[in-house]
Amino acid sequence: MHEFSIVSGIVERVLEFLETEKVSRVTTVRLAVGEFTFLEAEQMRFCYTAITQETGIEGSVLDVETVPATVTCPHCHYQGRPKYWDDALAFTPMPTLQCPTCGKAAEAAQGHECTIKSIQFVR
Repeated sequence: MHEFSIVSGIVERVLEFLETEKVSRVTTVRLAVGEFTFLEAEQMRFCYTAITQETGIEGSVLDVETVPATVTCPHCHYQGRPKYWDDALAFTPMPTLQCPTCGKAAEAAQGHECTIKSIQFVR
């Protein structure tokens, strides 16, 4: 569960923002999380709630926006959605770095980010 360590870092950044900007209350933290990170939004929210207890951002909401995965193939010049691995053992279809057109290795163009998009707050 790497969500815990990722969310811990995000909470640290938000608490730094709270202190440096003299914010009285944070209401919502919005994230952009790419499909290639394989981070589960529900687990991230659970970790966020647990980590923020007894902090200056307790009670705030973590809003996770999924950024779709896209790839670029240097072999056939395909640009678009990647090939997805859909196996009975997988919880959901998982994006791969395989070109859906030629089957060769592609490069991630989008979907590997995990960033804070915005912080809603009250001064």
